[in-house]
Amino acid sequence: QVQLVESGGGLVQPGGSLRLSCLASGFTFSSYAVRWYRQAPGKERELVASITSTYAIRNYANSVKGRFIISRDNAKNTVYLQMSSLKPEDTAVYYCNAYGSAGDYWGQGTQVTVSS
Repeated sequence: QVQLVESGGGLVQPGGSLRLSCLASGFTFSSYAVRWYRQAPGKERELVASITSTYAIRNYANSVKGRFIISRDNAKNTVYLQMSSLKPEDTAVYYCNAYGSAGDYWGQGTQVTVSS
């Protein structure tokens, strides 16, 4: 059974940090690239960061570049999103997406709220 389970979201003050995790199971995680998306109420879904499968090449949205770091640990079937210098504009539900030639899988999301 394919699963992606996000965790690590919560309420944090502006300027704070959070680390999101996405734990994968039921498929060959190391063969998949991974994206983090986010969606705030009333806004379109936004691609936040991505990391490739073979060389772990990272890309970021301009809005988070320099503040967020995506990484993966294939031995743990986990991808991370380290978020720092958080802003209220970062408030959204964050989704993990693993994609490859054999599949395209999504987690249920984790809420991140940045508020004083």
